[in-house]
Amino acid sequence: MVLDNLKNMRDYESLHPLFAKAFDYIEQTDLAALEPSKIVLIEDELFVNVCQWGPKTKEEAKLETHNEYIDIHVPITNGEVMGYTQRADLPEAEYDAAVDMTLYDGLATDYITVKPGMFTLFFPEDGHAPGVTPVGLKKIIVKVKK
Repeated sequence: MVLDNLKNMRDYESLHPLFAKAFDYIEQTDLAALEPSKIVLIEDELFVNVCQWGPKTKEEAKLETHNEYIDIHVPITNGEVMGYTQRADLPEAEYDAAVDMTLYDGLATDYITVKPGMFTLFFPEDGHAPGVTPVGLKKIIVKVKK
């Protein structure tokens, strides 16, 4: 997992060949103007989910992992708290290949605050519970094929 300021995102380009294109999109797009949707940048390799969520508690935020994609989360309108637990510390759970997601019961072991102007990178080994906020938020999740 990586938590950092968007000003520093280019420092992580070398971690994956598609990160440069993902970061280009983040820099060159008016994220606040996006409507909830899925934007395909490279079919089956790189896409953006634009999400609008209402309020969510820690108890409502399910821990999730992905086998095929790396997530780049960027809050736009409000900050959020995100749960984190290493996948190795999570119990066995059923993987849904259709949506590349495993969901887990229970609370995360740790929580971080992610404000607008920041981003997180979650790799397949990172369990994360996004979207905890008392007021809701708009965000993008860039999905990068691992």
